[in-house]
Amino acid sequence: MILRETLDEGHRTSLKAATMSHNSTLSEEIFSFHLAKVPFYKLPSFFLRSMHEKNLPGPKASESFFTMNLGEPIMSVPRYNFKTVALFAWWDQESALSNFLDRPGNEFLRDGWHVRMKLYRRWGEVAELKNAVVTPELASPNRPVVAVTLARLNILETRRFITWGRPVESQVRDHQGINLALAAMRPFNTFSTFSIWKNESEMLNMVNGNHKLTDGDGHKLAMQERLRKDFHHEFTTMRFMPVKEFGAWNGKSNYTLTRSMDH
Repeated sequence: MILRETLDEGHRTSLKAATMSHNSTLSEEIFSFHLAKVPFYKLPSFFLRSMHEKNLPGPKASESFFTMNLGEPIMSVPRYNFKTVALFAWWDQESALSNFLDRPGNEFLRDGWHVRMKLYRRWGEVAELKNAVVTPELASPNRPVVAVTLARLNILETRRFITWGRPVESQVRDHQGINLALAAMRPFNTFSTFSIWKNESEMLNMVNGNHKLTDGDGHKLAMQERLRKDFHHEFTTMRFMPVKEFGAWNGKSNYTLTRSMDH
């Protein structure tokens, strides 16, 4: 398999430092997030097939989705990308991911875009991911960060979820600190958001609504509403240090490389 790989030098340094702080016992676990184009007729097999084939190592856990454009009205055609799928997966080690992409039938993932990353912060819990290793030492506030949320929606709270969630989508989409952002869904109640930020400080400005004019306050208000009455029966938000990036998406690549802030 020939894939073009990018890795920020600052993240190399963070990995090395974390390994040293763990006495060279940094976990080999890795996560990945993939974006790929799939013909419409292949969608059922993508969502229904087993990732754990007999005698072949697969992910420890995975979620498959179709993608959505942030901020678009729920009942509108522009919101949904039924031919663009996403895969979020947790692996024992990087070689398992590489071997998986080499298997026949996975060419569409290999030809798409993906990022490999290490988990350094988790808030909340989804049962399938509760045993994943979290390495706080990998946090690097001035480097790009990947944020992933995963939620199992309480169907009875769908209307509230949409009401409070759409303003947050627009807030994230339009924020000056974003490199790439999208929403994703697996019918009928599993939702995810995926975003790559120029640095953690910009992400936290959005999360906390530090400057109302530039950061907005939709996320802060939605979290207050969630504390009042939850939208989900399972929910987690995770931050990752990107390790490697492969391929291109929407004609662009290097989403996880450090860049100067645009002004």
